[in-house]
Amino acid sequence: MNLEGTLLQTMGIVVSEASPERVVATMPVKGNTQPYGLLHGGASCVLAESLGSIGSALHASAYGKVAVGVDINATHHRAVRDGVVTGVATPVYLGRTTTSYEVVITDDRDKRVCTARITCQLIQAPPGSSPTGS
Repeated sequence: MNLEGTLLQTMGIVVSEASPERVVATMPVKGNTQPYGLLHGGASCVLAESLGSIGSALHASAYGKVAVGVDINATHHRAVRDGVVTGVATPVYLGRTTTSYEVVITDDRDKRVCTARITCQLIQAPPGSSPTGS
């Protein structure tokens, strides 16, 4: 997966595991904060959507399709000021036309920071595109 020039690269997201059944990545808090010095809720949403989209894309490729996000929601449980957060995405539903993932984001102490759910629609890959984005 080529991340050069993507939002994942900009935010320092590093994917360590990727399959339709589980996607894991880390993201630094530094550089992804709001003005009060806390991890930005939008940064958590970017991490969650990225992980759910990667899992969805890997699932979609078996059908010659690509995944596009259609819904995301997130509950922010606690503030984080430093360190690294880890996101783990696991499927709630893997279908032929849609997927849904739950993403749990934890801090360095393994405390839950955010719980998110992302739904993707699986569509036909545009001509000349790679279904897996590589």
